[in-house]
Amino acid sequence: MPADTESLDAVIIGAGPAGSAAATILAEHGRRVLVIEREQFPRYHIGESLIPFSYHPLERLGLIPRLAASAFQKKYSVVFVQPNGQASQPFYFFNRYDRDTVAQTWQVVRAEFDLMLMENARAKGARVLEQTTVTGLVREGGRVAGVRTRHANGTEGTFLAPVTLDCTGKEALSAVGQGWRVKDPFLNKVAVWTYYRGSRRETGIDEGQTTVAFVPDKGWFWHIPLHDDRVSVGVVAEGKYLSRGGVRDAGAMFRREISQNAWVADHLSMGEQTGPYYLTSEFSFHARHCYSPGLLLAGDAFCFLDPVFSSGLMLALKSGVMAGDAVHAALEAGDLSPARFVEYGRDLRTGIENMRKLVYAFYNPEFSFKDVIEKFPDAAGEITDCLSGDVGKDFTRLWERVSQFVPLPECLPLGAPLAEVGAP
Repeated sequence: MPADTESLDAVIIGAGPAGSAAATILAEHGRRVLVIEREQFPRYHIGESLIPFSYHPLERLGLIPRLAASAFQKKYSVVFVQPNGQASQPFYFFNRYDRDTVAQTWQVVRAEFDLMLMENARAKGARVLEQTTVTGLVREGGRVAGVRTRHANGTEGTFLAPVTLDCTGKEALSAVGQGWRVKDPFLNKVAVWTYYRGSRRETGIDEGQTTVAFVPDKGWFWHIPLHDDRVSVGVVAEGKYLSRGGVRDAGAMFRREISQNAWVADHLSMGEQTGPYYLTSEFSFHARHCYSPGLLLAGDAFCFLDPVFSSGLMLALKSGVMAGDAVHAALEAGDLSPARFVEYGRDLRTGIENMRKLVYAFYNPEFSFKDVIEKFPDAAGEITDCLSGDVGKDFTRLWERVSQFVPLPECLPLGAPLAEVGAP
């Protein structure tokens, strides 16, 4: 079929959290914005735990009242559990932050949460095309000038805009296609997960807490209580550990690990497993660049870190809001040069590197939060801030202290804008 052509202010690929957040911001600025989504919402997605500093982008998007009125499980804390079942005291966010705002967050079902985000973008004036695949980028004079698409019914289209935002999640359309994807030197774990219904969960204010339960070789379970009496449970570890003895089946891997942590075994001893077992591997990666002329990356398309501290959803929302503001400012100035996006890339990488240092420390067998806090009691607040997603702060003093216990990685020289599309 012949392709229709339409001109816009911005095209966004992907209606997940980053894409919908960016679309909402741009639409609120009065921009003509189109979101192209391959799937039909609602659709399944993993990554269900919000952390406290998700509050600020969600407030900017106008979604706090809807979340407060939703069925999503409220979350006030996180707890760490040793393999023998011994649990730490819960880390309550309200001991550090305002109980009625930042300190209360949610465990979300992504199919419902992402639909809420997308509908919010539509309500603010963004247009969304679902079941539409981007078949290629339009390039003109060394820059990206839009996208070519094909709808599920076969209809083709061409959408032109001064800037295209790649919010395609872990598939990272642009980063992969242009050779920008870089694996993290260390954070290449395997995750296996599933869901339980009717299993044991805590009561009262602790009902919605995230539990990080350790297994040998610095592996760990997540236990995330959801509404409707469901729990998301997954195990993350080195592939060679999970597949030991030649085990390759995801369900077999998961079931074997249950016995490696007494707390997990107890909580899953009642109720029943429901739905499939899921598996993913080597899921920590970075993009070399945040921008090249006409093309901006946001969310997981820019970077995805190991999920141990549930930073992914917060970073996606934050980067989406930042991208929307940065693009609007560039359009307002009539300047979409790479220099306009230096600060965007630098600020995102600052937050990512802060969280990355904490993740690296976590996986070192010699590290424990308890040891750091016992030696430096005032470090507890900064650790809490980083774990809670306040990752834009200067944590120089904290990293100097943590490095007395374990080595920390150097910052990766990544994320700066690129002057020319397709340049190395």
